[in-house]
Amino acid sequence: MRYGVTMFVTDISMGIVELATAVDERGLDSVWLPEHTHIPTSRRTPYPGDPATGILPDEYRRCVDPFVALTAAALAAPRLRVGTGIMLVAQHDPIVAAKAAATLDLVTGGRFTMGVGFGWNEDEMNDHGVEYRTRRAKAREHVLAMRALWNDEVASFDGDHVHLPPSWSWPKPVQPNGPKVLLGGAAGPKLFDHIADYGDGWIPIGGKGITAALPQLRDAVASRGRNPDELEIIPFGSIPDHGKLDHFESIGVTECVFALPSAPADQILPLLDKQAAIVAERRA
Repeated sequence: MRYGVTMFVTDISMGIVELATAVDERGLDSVWLPEHTHIPTSRRTPYPGDPATGILPDEYRRCVDPFVALTAAALAAPRLRVGTGIMLVAQHDPIVAAKAAATLDLVTGGRFTMGVGFGWNEDEMNDHGVEYRTRRAKAREHVLAMRALWNDEVASFDGDHVHLPPSWSWPKPVQPNGPKVLLGGAAGPKLFDHIADYGDGWIPIGGKGITAALPQLRDAVASRGRNPDELEIIPFGSIPDHGKLDHFESIGVTECVFALPSAPADQILPLLDKQAAIVAERRA
């Protein structure tokens, strides 16, 4: 099992290069960054992380661009894998995003994983021309169009939301078939159908319910004629604990990603030391 960290890197937090270097020096495997392009001041959509107040943490309006930041991270720490966790894929032009992802995979030598999600902030997605009711369908077509651009010499796609005439696009990713595409979200038939259709794995938040949900996900994938043993299962935000990590390993979790607060280095480094110490004990 691999181990990584995720953090809202911002203009006032510990910087991405310093974070990547620190993670690499401590023997962890990966750095993952979330994404929000902007936060409309209208704030019509309550923050789901705090249902009681709906107050949105400051880092949501300050997070860096993940493709630019992950490129810097991967070049500063040539051993680390880097990933989006998650990228709001429906909000991206799929032609532009496909080239950015392929370029990142190329310059990192195949160390990029693309975690994607559907989004919760209706205000934000509306500004990108995405309607809340169509966000899942649009995300699906964006990923499928991106896969065509990654894999086909002459790529095309014709759907309800994406229309790509026969086109050339290079560079191609280093990884065969392009970067792994992992879907974030809560367990359930809708999400698992998406993963079975076009995803390479699942990013659940925390560890609650994973044990019961994994057989359902595996069945959904197998029903499409795909091998469920090839799925990547990467929970985010679990508190590092040997008992929990033992259990994750026993049920087939491939990587566990620990959360770090969006904060300066003097707050991050002690937490990172504790996480790295637990990983070192497991690898001793």
